[in-house]
Amino acid sequence: MLLNVHSNYSLQYGTIGIAELVNHLIVNGYESAVLTDINNTSAALDFIRECQAKSFHGMVGAEFRNEDDLLFIAIAKNNAGFKEINEYLTKYNVSKESFPPKAPEWKDVFVVYPFRAESKDLRENEYIGIRPRELNKLYSRSKAFIDRLVILSPVTFLKSEDFELHCQLSAIKHNALLSQLKDTQKARPDEVLQPIDNIITQYKAYPKIIINTFGLLERCRFDFDFENCKNKRTFTQSRYTDRLLLEKYAVEGCYQRYGKGNKLAMERIRKELDVIDKLGFSSYFLITHDVVSYSLRRGFYHVGRGSGANSIVAYCLRITDVCPIELDLYFERFLNPKRKAPPDFDLDFSWRDRDEIFDYIFKRYDPANTALIGAMTTFQDRSIIRELGKIYGLPKREIDLMIEAPATIASDNAIARKILGTFERISDFPHNRTIHAGGILISELPLAEYCAMDLPPKGLLTTQFDMYTAEAIGFEKLDVLSQRGIGHIGEAVEIIKQNTGRVLDIHNIQAIKKDEKVAEQLKSGDSIGCFYIESPAMRGILKKLHCSDYLTLVAASSIIRPGVGSSGMMDEYIRRFHKPEDVKYLHPILKEQLSETYGVMIYQEDVLKVAHHYAGLDLAEADVLRRLMSGKNRGAHHLKDIQDKFFSKSKELGRSEDITNELWRQISSFAGYSFSKAHSASYAVESYQSLYLKAWFPNEFMVAVLNNEGGFYSRWLYVAEARKSGARVQLPCVNNSQLLTSIRGADIFLGLNMVQKLESRVIEAILADRQERGLYETLDELVERTGVSLEQVVILIRSGALRYTGKNKKTLMWLANVLFEKRNRLKNKIQNERPLLRQASMEITIPAFPVFDEEDFFDEMEFLHFSVSLSPFHMLKTSFRGDVEARDLLRYVGQTVKLVGLYVTMKPTRTKKNETMAFGTFLDANGSFFDTVHFPNCLKQYPFEKSGLYLILGKVTESFGFPTITVEKMAKLPIRPDPRFSD
Repeated sequence: MLLNVHSNYSLQYGTIGIAELVNHLIVNGYESAVLTDINNTSAALDFIRECQAKSFHGMVGAEFRNEDDLLFIAIAKNNAGFKEINEYLTKYNVSKESFPPKAPEWKDVFVVYPFRAESKDLRENEYIGIRPRELNKLYSRSKAFIDRLVILSPVTFLKSEDFELHCQLSAIKHNALLSQLKDTQKARPDEVLQPIDNIITQYKAYPKIIINTFGLLERCRFDFDFENCKNKRTFTQSRYTDRLLLEKYAVEGCYQRYGKGNKLAMERIRKELDVIDKLGFSSYFLITHDVVSYSLRRGFYHVGRGSGANSIVAYCLRITDVCPIELDLYFERFLNPKRKAPPDFDLDFSWRDRDEIFDYIFKRYDPANTALIGAMTTFQDRSIIRELGKIYGLPKREIDLMIEAPATIASDNAIARKILGTFERISDFPHNRTIHAGGILISELPLAEYCAMDLPPKGLLTTQFDMYTAEAIGFEKLDVLSQRGIGHIGEAVEIIKQNTGRVLDIHNIQAIKKDEKVAEQLKSGDSIGCFYIESPAMRGILKKLHCSDYLTLVAASSIIRPGVGSSGMMDEYIRRFHKPEDVKYLHPILKEQLSETYGVMIYQEDVLKVAHHYAGLDLAEADVLRRLMSGKNRGAHHLKDIQDKFFSKSKELGRSEDITNELWRQISSFAGYSFSKAHSASYAVESYQSLYLKAWFPNEFMVAVLNNEGGFYSRWLYVAEARKSGARVQLPCVNNSQLLTSIRGADIFLGLNMVQKLESRVIEAILADRQERGLYETLDELVERTGVSLEQVVILIRSGALRYTGKNKKTLMWLANVLFEKRNRLKNKIQNERPLLRQASMEITIPAFPVFDEEDFFDEMEFLHFSVSLSPFHMLKTSFRGDVEARDLLRYVGQTVKLVGLYVTMKPTRTKKNETMAFGTFLDANGSFFDTVHFPNCLKQYPFEKSGLYLILGKVTESFGFPTITVEKMAKLPIRPDPRFSD
């Protein structure tokens, strides 16, 4: 009966969620309905799944519009029709053209036009939809025309009050004030879901229209299999040959990884291959291996992450560098016969290489069957209030107040109450379609069988549904992600080869783990630039654990996560790590199952062990819990179900209520943050590779870090690290620098790309000309050969890039002005004469200019955002540098000290009372780090004032041998002024 139903996936238009839509259709007496969201089929399969679960006859289609102009409604007769609709949508999404007013000649699609067309123009599958309010126009129409009419009673809201919400959404979409929203930009207020009897009553004078509508619906049948895997089924010609090929690759890889005599490894490989084959995942492994093999042939560095590291087959195929035998990772965590959702591989590549990997995949596999996974942004937090405030015309100040103190402003402001009420209503509404971080689907059937595609700026077809729908309908994605940490590892290997001639096998993880120099580097916490372990918090954990081996680093990579930290178990783990003999387990089962982690849950696997062995949940229930923890399930209602089972089954087993409560407290803190052990191990492998490069080739490594946009810290800190390791850091230079930072011997030349406001075309011209005609000797030679403007010459001079001339900056500025003045006067008169500045220099006398070192500091701060020539400490007005040094802080535990620190970074956080406190990191005058804690009262009185040098007064505390200063007072110190502008 309902041919035109909108969900809230009719973005910024519809107001009804999929689940509540189906529920209300049933309550209102309907046995069938068609979901026709505007210009998309994002929610079509979610709707069908919900309908199947409730034995409701759901059908799908799409409503086609150009802007706000309704053209026609397409209804799929069957699955083939759904494919036709999706292909049509995709065609116009790709071309970016408007839809034509007439539908194409579809074979398996019904078309319903709004009531304005004549019957003579209609094809056999086409109808005209007539709304109840339009029935009075039928008196002049012929009986033949009646035969082509169907009921058109659009549904956009559940109740009439939702019309206001619809208008708010539409105003946001059109970036218009609510009061100025046009009628054409809104649905009609009567587009409310009403009982079926009401609709039949409205059309009772025209029974033929009712018969036509039911007849159309009866000819539609959409069946969908949500159980079977939709991925490409075979890599070769059959599952049998897939199995043989996968076995060949796995055995060959086993010999490379373990040698030919490792029976344990081979037994596990055989066992895994059997499971992989039985579950039909050989092709998935082979496709992933194919992508990895291509990347290795191209010399691209990659990291395989996620639960795939639990598989020895994946390890032998070089998909991952994590050895599951070494870490006692069980394959069943990745793939087992009881697992409902298929597994996935996460492959991280350098941000520079990922696009080429995408290009390979999309050209290697059928383009109709390959796409990126879409994603759906939702209205989030403050952005909802801000957007709603705009449509009511509120000034920014009032919107800011509403965000900062909603309860206060709502108490006496009706508009604010309305906005905050809407905020609660639409917080989970889909807002815009976008792209998943890196998920790719490679399908057995054309993807148009499942959805329409978008073509975002990335230029690759993208599904209109998201990863949750993909998983629900039986797809397993391949995640191809980008990471700057990988970029600097791969680039460092190349730079080392160029600068030293050494060729490194950075994938020889076993050798790297045994390297004593790497162990010392790790133990010292000197990990700046190293992936995942360079943050202040992580460096602190490394020192607290005295971490010097791989397994401890795996644990450290997990306990840093918010879930472990917020539960208080991070400190407990460190305490037990140092004194394992004093560990008291909450329950004997924890000693049996969690001895490796001293009874502390730090991995997802630990939670599964507790849920299964302590609470008696079966593996399927435990897997639901794991997926909830990893944030892969929608909604929190599943967690409540599992919580109830956890407590009830624990009680049945006679467990102590207090122990059960404490274990659940620890488990619940993991939600959304926990790592699998395999994931932590993958991160630890990458960290070890970074550490190896930093320990043995610190200068080359830091160049690679700089060229990959740094990491956790600002660029200046990585320059300082290079200096600490003995490099001679040189300012950008027209004669020596490349586009990116480069190294020759121990000299690091900062790249021309670091010079702020230096135009890319100028850099390109300089590098191309230098490559063709050699180095520059004078200023006028540079200008003549490249045609660089005076403005850009000034930038080059002040940044120090023209120091090859041997002249100071002021002299060069003076000469540049003379040169360009003469060029302007003689522009069209001088031909084939000596370079202008050489001629000019014979006619003029260059003044003597006073030169101050401090000028370089301010120039470099302006054009590099950090200084190479002078330390910020040199610029202080005071000679005081603190009464202690950072490296000696442990000698002053419990004492109040003063230090002068250069601000590095600050992390704000919230206390249990919802007050803001902060953790700070500074460098002292010797370049040593020290960390600070700023409690709420102190932070309010002595806030951070951006970057600079601070005088800090505070008490030294210590945790597991790691010192911290609890700040009592803090003040930013003044520096000497620029001598060019001082009195």
